[in-house]
Amino acid sequence: MDFEFMRCYTPLYVEAGILTLKIAFIGIVLAIMIGLVCSLIKSMNIPILKSIVSFYIELSRNTSLLIQLFFLYFGLPKLGIVLSSESCGVIGLAFLGGSYMAEAFRSGIEGVHLIQSESALSLGMTRFQVFRYIILPQALTTSVPVLCANIIFLIKETSVFSAVALADLMFVAKDLIGIYYKTDEALLMLVIAYLIILLPISLIASWIERSVRYAGFGDTSTVSRK
Repeated sequence: MDFEFMRCYTPLYVEAGILTLKIAFIGIVLAIMIGLVCSLIKSMNIPILKSIVSFYIELSRNTSLLIQLFFLYFGLPKLGIVLSSESCGVIGLAFLGGSYMAEAFRSGIEGVHLIQSESALSLGMTRFQVFRYIILPQALTTSVPVLCANIIFLIKETSVFSAVALADLMFVAKDLIGIYYKTDEALLMLVIAYLIILLPISLIASWIERSVRYAGFGDTSTVSRK
């Protein structure tokens, strides 16, 4: 194992890791927003919008991120739409992640008993207040584990960004292997880089899950008196 080689090229992995995190952060935030909107649409009785959202979810979940990136990076230029590698990465991650986030939010919303909403409405609360104080807190509580798992999953999916010439961690590892044939060193540094990124996120996610679970967000006894 050539440790001097690893020390010399560590800055490349650091730079690539920062870029990976930047794109992952933007893509995941957009995915959460898309997922929340889609879950709200699916909870409403508007057949056309529900059909559109269902089609999007099925399309997104049944096509790989790599295929989506190829379409964005190589397919859209045929239509006169040229996107940068970074833009393709963000859009692809948001498109894929939005469907998973939508299902997570949907399951959380459907997990709230209808009697709670009806009771709140009978007490004079508006539908917005019912959603804000009754449904959303409980839905988020039950959705947190799935949301955290989806976030980790999406970060790991960034490993395919190198296919569209994005200088992420995988791109750097493949580049070093191709130039110097240092396969063991390059792959070891790649594994370490992803561990450094994902392990803290996993620990934070576990802490958030425990905090939300025991913070009393699912208790609507005080909410009903507002």
